[in-house]
Amino acid sequence: MASKQMNIALAVFAIVLPAVAMATEFTVGDDSGWTINFDYQAWAKDKVFWVGDKLVFKYPAGRHNVFKVNGTAFVNCTIPPPNEGLTSGNDVITLSTPGRKWYICGVSDHCASYGQKLVITVLDEVSSPSPAPSTPIPSTPGSATEVAAPSNPIAPAPSSAYGISASGYQLLMAAMVAVAFLLV
Repeated sequence: MASKQMNIALAVFAIVLPAVAMATEFTVGDDSGWTINFDYQAWAKDKVFWVGDKLVFKYPAGRHNVFKVNGTAFVNCTIPPPNEGLTSGNDVITLSTPGRKWYICGVSDHCASYGQKLVITVLDEVSSPSPAPSTPIPSTPGSATEVAAPSNPIAPAPSSAYGISASGYQLLMAAMVAVAFLLV
């Protein structure tokens, strides 16, 4: 009876672990955290964000906050109502759907004057990246709210190596479960 429970536990472990192990937790701004005068577009440029990954916004509570906004609010630094903001200083956002995601700081003029804003594209494992929007982001040259167009507006295509490593890992887990069943 105990070996049957052990086999069930191993099977559950083999199924659940790959999904958990493949999610990545990104600390926004790395060691700088969520702050003013930091180039978040440069920070995000070479990163690939997948559904299931997490963004962690670290900052001194009370000094900043995080608002998830739409593209227009992002460009204009339009601050939503205060009750929509995250304010803990260690805010974790799980990326649950694919597509563009926009985040701003709603404290004072941190977004408009100091560039405290982040835009990313989240990819779904089973889909290819969507094309860049055909409408350019409006900006006023020379203003503090100018948003530079990303040098690579289309997120990198999913790597076939990612699929191979995931498949290899799942194959290893399946082999471990098979060996466990043979030992019983």
